[in-house]
Amino acid sequence: MNIRANILLRVYLAFGLIVLFALAVLLRLGHVQFVQGHKWKAMADSLSTKEFEIQAARGNIYSNDGSLLATSIPEYELRMDMLAGGIQDKDVFNGKVDSLAFKLADFFKDKSAKDYSRFLRNARADSARYVLIKRKVSYQDLKIVRSFPLYNIGKHTGGLMAIQQNKRILPFKDLAARTIGYLNKNVKNAVGLEGAYGNYINGESGKQMMQRIIGGVWIPINNEAEVAPKDGADIISTIDIDMQDLAQNALKEGLIKSKAHHGAVIIMEVATGEIRAVANYTKVAEGVYNENFNYAIAGNQDPGSTFKLASYMALLEDKLVDTNTMIATGYYQIPGHLIKDSHPKVEMVTVKKAFEESSNAAIAKLINTNYSQDPMKFTDHLYRWGFNEKMGLQIPGEAQPVVKNINSNKSWNKNMTLPQMAYGYEMQLTPLKMLSFYNAVANNGKYLAPIFVKEIRKLGNPIEQFKARVINEKICSDVTLSKIKSMLEGVVTEGSGRQIVYNPLYKIAGKTGTAQVADGNLGYKAKKQYQASFVGYFPAEKPKYSMIVVINDPIGEYYGSVVSGPVFRKIADRIYAGDVNMYNSVKQNIVGNTVAPEAKAGHSKATRQVYKAFGIKPLYAAKSEYFNSIDTIDGFAYQDNTPVKGVMPNIKGMGLKDAMYLVGNAGLKARVKGSGKVINQSIMPGSKIGKGLMVEIELN
Repeated sequence: MNIRANILLRVYLAFGLIVLFALAVLLRLGHVQFVQGHKWKAMADSLSTKEFEIQAARGNIYSNDGSLLATSIPEYELRMDMLAGGIQDKDVFNGKVDSLAFKLADFFKDKSAKDYSRFLRNARADSARYVLIKRKVSYQDLKIVRSFPLYNIGKHTGGLMAIQQNKRILPFKDLAARTIGYLNKNVKNAVGLEGAYGNYINGESGKQMMQRIIGGVWIPINNEAEVAPKDGADIISTIDIDMQDLAQNALKEGLIKSKAHHGAVIIMEVATGEIRAVANYTKVAEGVYNENFNYAIAGNQDPGSTFKLASYMALLEDKLVDTNTMIATGYYQIPGHLIKDSHPKVEMVTVKKAFEESSNAAIAKLINTNYSQDPMKFTDHLYRWGFNEKMGLQIPGEAQPVVKNINSNKSWNKNMTLPQMAYGYEMQLTPLKMLSFYNAVANNGKYLAPIFVKEIRKLGNPIEQFKARVINEKICSDVTLSKIKSMLEGVVTEGSGRQIVYNPLYKIAGKTGTAQVADGNLGYKAKKQYQASFVGYFPAEKPKYSMIVVINDPIGEYYGSVVSGPVFRKIADRIYAGDVNMYNSVKQNIVGNTVAPEAKAGHSKATRQVYKAFGIKPLYAAKSEYFNSIDTIDGFAYQDNTPVKGVMPNIKGMGLKDAMYLVGNAGLKARVKGSGKVINQSIMPGSKIGKGLMVEIELN
């Protein structure tokens, strides 16, 4: 073969290979385009667009009287798409960008108009699609911003993007904050009502399509949700906002006075088992206390002398003693340990007197003498009363009680455990556990598990209601109950509570408690630490509320009567003074043709109760649930104030509680300034309103 033929063969061969390769490429392209096209298109779409979750507005938490304890308000993050459809024309953008910069600078006051103009122009030059303008913008402010130049071109075409974020707020700040709790995805254990009822409060999230742009940033395709979120349900708690405020202030004052490490107060309504207030404070600096831990339901410690109620109840139920049985006080020797009273005085007294004076020696001897041969007979009483079991509270964190018995506890000491249990040692109980037992005595023996939530509402309609679970229908006989009640009253009138807790205007029944508590792993032999407590109920003749005050590690005086007694007395006095149903009705005096004294605008029923307490029957009385006072030449008259759906109510002259109730029921969000009564509202009474609007309330 000559050279020419050899070259041509090689050329043809190379050309043939190129043609075959081109055909293979074309075949592969066709396969990808027509056979696998749907697969790759779907993948491309998934990479450029994605469905994102839109958080629903969480439900509100209300107090027992309708005050707003926790709510969500919308906040917006403002972004701008510099290449949005309505501003793609550079003449449109350049013609109004300076006006927009001036408006933004004047409204937000965080940059000058020149700085805003430079910032917006540079973003435009970079073809930015998701520029941050401002964070934490309220709905009311957003409405104003939407009227600015460029942004007013159109909701989707002017470039403005408002990303909604719901912010959780507590209108009463730290009031009942630990009970309200919080929901934090980074915290495993739920806290308070927010955590326990998250499934109700959280609502149902919505869906929105987002598009990924250069730089990996996701922006919404439009400002409308593909699937609208459904707001969460509302929780109606048992907390009374006034009692909560009173309990927190009184506890904090008591802790500061005694320089204690921490303390708790719980107020419970006797008949219903509803918790009206829970206060917990921990010392963080000298004279400074924060609510960091819920000691009320999780603070397991030796209860001390408050437990003597159960010991005496067991003795009386088994008819081993009576209130007039004589017993020695002062000291009681057991193998390896001398039990003595706080102020030892060797004498023979009645069982009732020993209880009133809180004698450790007396109750230790009574229990040890009568039950040492059969300790289970004593502990069976405690187990039957549920001391060893959790109460199944509606909020998380309840501590597991520890109550020993001879068969299941290896630490049972045949000489020491039983007599020491008699006065509240060698066991672990929470303050709420002890209060619930005392509440059962006040409730004629009916033992209720406390509740914190009474109702769940959706769109204003109840969807679930709760009542206290009955732990024990009757903890003891009526005979024993009568004797126990007399002994508890005697503590305040004749015994350890007489000097501080006694009030001649009404009867208090209760028991002081002082216990040395273990210092963590160091036990009892380290620095001595004490728990001072007082638990009881009032008015004793017809109990309405039960309460416990526990203060830990006070400096100086550490006895329950001296440390916790004053806090109990202060709270009880204020509650009694503020509840006209607790004392005898006052004779009504008719106010002839004169006018009634001026009262704040608000709930008419509350005002009538005050008039009744002072013996006044007003000439002018509102017929509706709410009223406003009218200053006339004849004095003050009252005008009905009946809220109408979709119309702004008149809240001028009201206190914050009544105003927030009406505003919340109208579906509005509120921003509050000042304190006192309402002097101004940003939306005029009678104006048409829509759900979610922001109203500014000024008080003075």
